[in-house]
Amino acid sequence: MHNPEITKFIHEHSQYFWYTPETEKENISPELLLETILNDGDMDAVRELFKVMGIKNAASVFFSAAGRKKMNYYPEIYHFFSLLFKRHA
Repeated sequence: MHNPEITKFIHEHSQYFWYTPETEKENISPELLLETILNDGDMDAVRELFKVMGIKNAASVFFSAAGRKKMNYYPEIYHFFSLLFKRHA
């Protein structure tokens, strides 16, 4: 279960989670949330997510994905945000 701000963020940006049934949107994992917004969201959505999630927490979730064999980040997105998180988190 997410905190109320993240739940509100998910519902406000539900167009990015079109493939997820409405009843399951509150169960979106932090990994999927971050991955979807970084890959498909606009910069306003990214900034808002960093505000509600915290940039240090977002960096932690982001770099935990680096240990997986298959990452779903686009290569240019992964490169950009790895530089950003290394500098600011």
